[in-house]
Amino acid sequence: MVLTDTAIKAERLVRRFNGTTAVDEVDLDIPRGEIYGFLGPNGAGKSTTVRVLCTLLTPSAGRAFVAGHDVADEPEKVRLRIGVALQDAALDPKQTGVQLLRLQGRLYGLTRREIDRRLDDLAQLIDIGDALDRAIGTYSGGMKRRLDVAAALVHDPEVLFLDEPTTGLDPVSRARMWDEVRRLNRELGMTIFLTTQYLEEADELADRVGIINDGHLVAEGAPAKLKRAVGNDVIVARLEGNTSGARERVERVPGVHGAEARGDELLITADDGAATIGAVAVALNTVATVHHLTLRTPTLDDVFLELTGNRIETESENNELVEVAS
Repeated sequence: MVLTDTAIKAERLVRRFNGTTAVDEVDLDIPRGEIYGFLGPNGAGKSTTVRVLCTLLTPSAGRAFVAGHDVADEPEKVRLRIGVALQDAALDPKQTGVQLLRLQGRLYGLTRREIDRRLDDLAQLIDIGDALDRAIGTYSGGMKRRLDVAAALVHDPEVLFLDEPTTGLDPVSRARMWDEVRRLNRELGMTIFLTTQYLEEADELADRVGIINDGHLVAEGAPAKLKRAVGNDVIVARLEGNTSGARERVERVPGVHGAEARGDELLITADDGAATIGAVAVALNTVATVHHLTLRTPTLDDVFLELTGNRIETESENNELVEVAS
């Protein structure tokens, strides 16, 4: 099966463990050059799907193709064309970064000259600096993650799998990893399959996301499109004065769908809150004193809640708050 424009394709993919279905008839069609975010809570089937696509597990049913090759029938051809950085990196603390990368290159059959060239390229692409010559045991968590990604890139793969690459990292290290993922995609045109439970990570990086729950792919699409399908933006205004008059006034603002008074607050729904909040503020100030005005946009967690009735647990909220009055 030749898939010239498709990096990853799955057709009713299933993986079972002792009668338990971890991945249940998942369909994927990921074009070359895309960053695809695979989003879901722990235990949803993300890592199992990755392990099947990386040939570490065989499908129980269905078919999957990576870089044009069947993961079950042609696993060796798949492995030569992919890079994999799993959640738990197995790094020898006594090796230096350079030693690890050279070993990885030899395992893929690269010549000494090819390895030298790749190390030069990777030193520019993955920001580790002089640490490459130090023992891995001296690395921080973020440096170990970046080195693991570099090891996955030594043989210049067509498809890179990153399984929760920023779990456990501090915010600064996480942001640096995001920058490097973008550079890999932008500068090399590399297809990246990124699993994550962080809503903001999928929102920031992915061209499209697939949301998995209990082994089922429950939604797929561009983050903005999925969020917009859930509902409108909400502008929350805390007022002093006539909320009834404020409601009538603000509902005449173009782009506003409606407003609901709750005590001293007014909840205003709008198609595009960012574009509307300025006009809303002007309208409210004509009839009441505005103490606080915030904008809440739909999140991927709202999408997950709408589809499953549950939330994805994350370390941080992804609500966008914009203060315009106090």
